[in-house]
Amino acid sequence: MLIDGIASFNALPSEAAEEWLYRCFANRTWATQVAARRPYKDVGEVVAAAESAWSGLTADDWLEAFAAHPRIGEKGGHAPATSEREQRKLAQGSGVTLNAIAAENREYERQFGHVFLIAASGRTAEEILGELRRRRGNDAATELQVAAAEQRKITRLRLEALLKG
Repeated sequence: MLIDGIASFNALPSEAAEEWLYRCFANRTWATQVAARRPYKDVGEVVAAAESAWSGLTADDWLEAFAAHPRIGEKGGHAPATSEREQRKLAQGSGVTLNAIAAENREYERQFGHVFLIAASGRTAEEILGELRRRRGNDAATELQVAAAEQRKITRLRLEALLKG
């Protein structure tokens, strides 16, 4: 579903708005709350509503959203074209680096029980690998918070890009 700016988003039926938001952040509770606050005057108001809705999410809600993402460096997830676009620079990494990211991804998932999330737009494969290795030093509670912050960055970028119109 193509959105042509904030007015187009505001005009969507509730279910369509919720589905559109869900593709930006895969949690039904969040999508319902943000859609219910329409109409919005600008993207900033949507982002503020998103922040407010995020503040009430549980760890399980965050894990639900994380599960909709492909592993960094892989295709898939609930918004595959968007993920590919966001990881464009990563794909330019060397085979050695991309293989190391794949191996570290598996170790990260064993350690934390969810995919590694990072706002990848504009980051090189080497930068992402370094961050992946650094974050493996976190405890589970800290890493959940870090991953949630990265998920919020990803979602804000998606909302801003899709609602500019």
